[in-house]
Amino acid sequence: MKPIGALPPEFAAQTDALVIAGRAADDWAMHAGDTPLFVYDMAVVAARISRFRAAMPAIDLHYAIKANPHADLLTTIAPLVDGLDVASSGELAKALAVKPAASISFAGPGKRDDELVAAISAGATLNVESEGEAARTFAIGDRLSLTPRMAVRVNPDIELRGSGMRMGGRASPFGVDAVRAAALVKAVVAAGADWRGFHIYAGSQALDAGAIVETQAATIALAARLADESGVAPPLVNLGGGFGVPYFAGDVALDVERVGGALAEALASRPAILAETRFAIELGRWLVAEAGVYLTRVIDVKESQGETFVVVDGGLNHQLAASGNFGTVVRRNYPIAVAARMGQEAADTVSVVGPLCTPLDRLGDKIALPPVEVGDLIAIFMAGAYGASASPTAFLGHPPAAEIVTAI
Repeated sequence: MKPIGALPPEFAAQTDALVIAGRAADDWAMHAGDTPLFVYDMAVVAARISRFRAAMPAIDLHYAIKANPHADLLTTIAPLVDGLDVASSGELAKALAVKPAASISFAGPGKRDDELVAAISAGATLNVESEGEAARTFAIGDRLSLTPRMAVRVNPDIELRGSGMRMGGRASPFGVDAVRAAALVKAVVAAGADWRGFHIYAGSQALDAGAIVETQAATIALAARLADESGVAPPLVNLGGGFGVPYFAGDVALDVERVGGALAEALASRPAILAETRFAIELGRWLVAEAGVYLTRVIDVKESQGETFVVVDGGLNHQLAASGNFGTVVRRNYPIAVAARMGQEAADTVSVVGPLCTPLDRLGDKIALPPVEVGDLIAIFMAGAYGASASPTAFLGHPPAAEIVTAI
């Protein structure tokens, strides 16, 4: 038997049939008309945002929409955050539908010319990632007779310890190496761009508050050093994000209040050149992951060489991350439950597998569950981030999962 992650606090105390946003899981399945489906409880998202605001009242909050770009979710979350961060022209279009361009920033190492045109024409901030991208931005701005809004994304000479995906302290396709960033800032300002500041991202999915505190302090120091070297203060420093969520057994939730207290102290003593600078944190999964539940129905329960397999109608084509095929080195189990028997004692060790013709389609590997019957709903938690939009939905031609966004 292998362990599973702990259920999010909003669901952990339930002892009967699973309830999401005040309605039974079976009701949501009937409402959707079929399984599989995702249900996103926006009250959970609103609570996360309120917690962030209380812990970091002086910091702008941006939502990184790559975590979940569902249109209804964006419509609900946009008024609650200060900005949206996008990484493609497709995401830019979704963001512009719900937020003014001035509060949208566009990052990514491979922006095409048509994407630069779209961002410049709309008035979104481009986080330029290289000298070459900056030159293309200047040329396009001249051709359009528009002044581009530009920030410099820095590849920092620091990394976020313990992060699931380290993005600093090494060679990277993301951003301009810190040693060259000041020269690029000078070029951006000299070319007459609307200078918007720095985007500095050292890593993601960190649960160690001490590591985040250390990285944020180093990021503030780096921003001050680059401002001194370039001779111009940044209007905004995007400190990145990196706030992790507890997917797996043994994970401990991030102490956001500790992070906020230390960040307030660091900003209170920041160098004078950053005195008028605003600071932002961009978060994706920390805001939405725990709000999502993926519901999939049991098609078959079968035995093979002494092992029990629970076959469900959804799989890695909707939930690639839960299958262990989205960047994890060692496959571990997401929180999972039988929706009709929350809190019941486990009776059997089973593997929950999807309908796809690949052994990779495994949503729960040798886990202990209460008795499972054909027709039951299996609930996979932590499904609000990097679910449907981060999965190979066209693989083997199965239909997409429904997605339901609840009211706050």
